[in-house]
Amino acid sequence: MRDVDDVTTDLLIIGAGPTGLFAAYYAGFRGLRVAVVDSLPELGGQITAMYPEKAILDVAGFPSIKGRDLVEGLVAQAATADPTYLLDRTATTLDHGEDEVVVTLDDGTKVTAGAVLITSGIGKFSPRPLPAGEGWVGRGMEFFVPSFAPYAGRDVVVVGGGDSAFDWAQHLEPIAASVTLVHRRDAFRAHERTVAAVKDSSVEIITNAQVTELRGDGHLEEVEITVDGQEPQVRKAQALVAALGFIADLGAIQTWGLETQKRHVVVDSSMRTNLPRVFAAGDITDYHGKVRLIAVGFGEAATAVNNAAVVLDPTAHVFPGHSSEG
Repeated sequence: MRDVDDVTTDLLIIGAGPTGLFAAYYAGFRGLRVAVVDSLPELGGQITAMYPEKAILDVAGFPSIKGRDLVEGLVAQAATADPTYLLDRTATTLDHGEDEVVVTLDDGTKVTAGAVLITSGIGKFSPRPLPAGEGWVGRGMEFFVPSFAPYAGRDVVVVGGGDSAFDWAQHLEPIAASVTLVHRRDAFRAHERTVAAVKDSSVEIITNAQVTELRGDGHLEEVEITVDGQEPQVRKAQALVAALGFIADLGAIQTWGLETQKRHVVVDSSMRTNLPRVFAAGDITDYHGKVRLIAVGFGEAATAVNNAAVVLDPTAHVFPGHSSEG
């Protein structure tokens, strides 16, 4: 256990992804002291960990922006609040005082806050395994594509039928020697526009199929693909991306007494949870009509912070005026 200093702040944000970073900025705009904790060692949450090079299309004002550029802008914006960052640490326990919430981190740090805002997305996540890929991670098989450069000139197989699989197939197609997308069904979960773009590209799509074997001497050289009811076929491949989705785990948050629905935290229209002084925003929340987009998370963050400000100071107003009026 490392030496730590306990922290006292107005608002503790749990999760340093886009929603958490924007909430940190907005807390500063409301004049609040803010601390941000995240189990990852870097800011940016899933974007930094999984797809920093991916083009993000659902942020207002940016027809397209790379994940890393979005995070860079959010970090610069949040810096105006002078947040205390507690990275590579996980929140483990939450206890209530009379006018405060005390959150203990896994390194022993105690954070005393007037309110807590949970913006931890899907929580801790781990990729769903590719059965045939056991032992191949780092030898040609990966679950994420943090950089496209290593795939230049390679024959790449992408396994999956969701947004990540199609996004990576689309982005890799211009730089790879070839891209083959393999999916076990003939229907896809990815956005229709992305599916259409990939179908119109040079990407070969093989459906009702599975990758049944990876082969190579030390590093991946070829894969065996089996289409339902057919003999296996072998394709040359130096890289394989297993984009089969993730297993999410809210971890210790599930023990705090929060009302949850299918691994999401239930909130009301002010982003309050069922626990006093505890709010939530972003992908982790659930309510009727919830839409999980980064753009929605930004709005929920502002809603949560404004309502938390009133909890911290009952004389304050929920709506402080527009940020452009400052």
